[in-house]
Amino acid sequence: MAMTMTQKILAAHAGLSEVKAGQLIEAKLDLVLGNDITAPVGIRAFKKLGKKAVFDRDKIALVPDHFTPNKDIKAAEQCKYIREFAREYAVTNYFEIGEAGIEHALLPEKGLVTAGDVVIGADSHTCTYGALGAFSTGVGSTDMAAGMATGEAWFKVPAAIKFTLTGSMSRFVSGKDVILHIIGRIGVDGALYKSMEFSGDGLKNLSMDDRLCMANMAIEAGAKNGIFEVDDKTLAYINAHSAKPYTVYRADPNAAYDAVYEIDLGKIRPTVSFPHLPDNTRAIDDVGEVAIDQVVIGSCTNGRIEDMRAAAEILKGRKVKKGVRVIIIPGTQKIYLQTMHEGLVDIFIEAGAIFSMPTCGPCLGGHMGVLAKGERAVSTTNRNFVGRMGHPESEVYLASPAVAAASAVMGKIYNPELL
Repeated sequence: MAMTMTQKILAAHAGLSEVKAGQLIEAKLDLVLGNDITAPVGIRAFKKLGKKAVFDRDKIALVPDHFTPNKDIKAAEQCKYIREFAREYAVTNYFEIGEAGIEHALLPEKGLVTAGDVVIGADSHTCTYGALGAFSTGVGSTDMAAGMATGEAWFKVPAAIKFTLTGSMSRFVSGKDVILHIIGRIGVDGALYKSMEFSGDGLKNLSMDDRLCMANMAIEAGAKNGIFEVDDKTLAYINAHSAKPYTVYRADPNAAYDAVYEIDLGKIRPTVSFPHLPDNTRAIDDVGEVAIDQVVIGSCTNGRIEDMRAAAEILKGRKVKKGVRVIIIPGTQKIYLQTMHEGLVDIFIEAGAIFSMPTCGPCLGGHMGVLAKGERAVSTTNRNFVGRMGHPESEVYLASPAVAAASAVMGKIYNPELL
């Protein structure tokens, strides 16, 4: 039976020769992830099971990143709870402040995920790791608890949608524009419980940072996971970051897909998602006049070094528009250092932005950038739901780092090509 990339990975981890869409399976896990919001719930559920040990202390990752540095007493208690659990159960991959980062930027960098892995995380954007040719998906905290206890999880095998990428992107177009374009085309439920599988000659023109961004937002189309065909760029990244063994799974030529889309990267324009859903997209040429109050550049979607460079290219020698607040957040400590060493931090500060340590804070309206009533933000994050970044009567416009930086300079959503 012909299978997709995802189906082959799941079959191997379930000990089966083949699986088909809709089949219920139990699969072995290579990594279980939790953060400072979701892990405490999972840990409490785990303790109710009466287990004396986790299934594998090297295959659990706990990353405090959402309300860190602790924004209040409750956040501090949450982090203390997972810290104590990590010590009690000798969890290897617990990342404290100072060595941590935004979880979905940190784990690939640390080499904890490789091609062919099955990863669950109590965070919806766990689908990020599909950029490395892994099956990764978000789960609830109780599923996380079961995963920590048994090293297994049950899945309904997803059907798939294939995206064949061709051509190359224009200047100021990035993976963020590509995935926003795709979500705008198929809708926020266009891939509901399906695997979004990316392949084609155009892959060679996407960097790993582009791919990580795109896989990250598969969930915004309702997908179970996003996954990229493994190529030389993938293997170079894995070999540079990880000593773990990996397995490359390729879709069969006659694998079944519910739909096939051909995406010409050269035709994609800088794209903006208007409130209050990620599929409410417009090409930059059709945006019109939208004044803004705040810009956030960072998150698990766009906090990588290429994102920092894209923002710096726009901001260099320019000033942030008076009255606009700009917050720039690197995804990890390593990216923070690299941004400093390349002189990008100087550019940001001289332009009138602030530069933060790694945190998810503004993305979910947690801290460091919460919006007031009536305020508008351009953000490189992944969601623009009602109240996502603050007051329910605020507005979030999703965009790439280049568009966000250009908008910061002009005080309105702006095309970076025109600067």
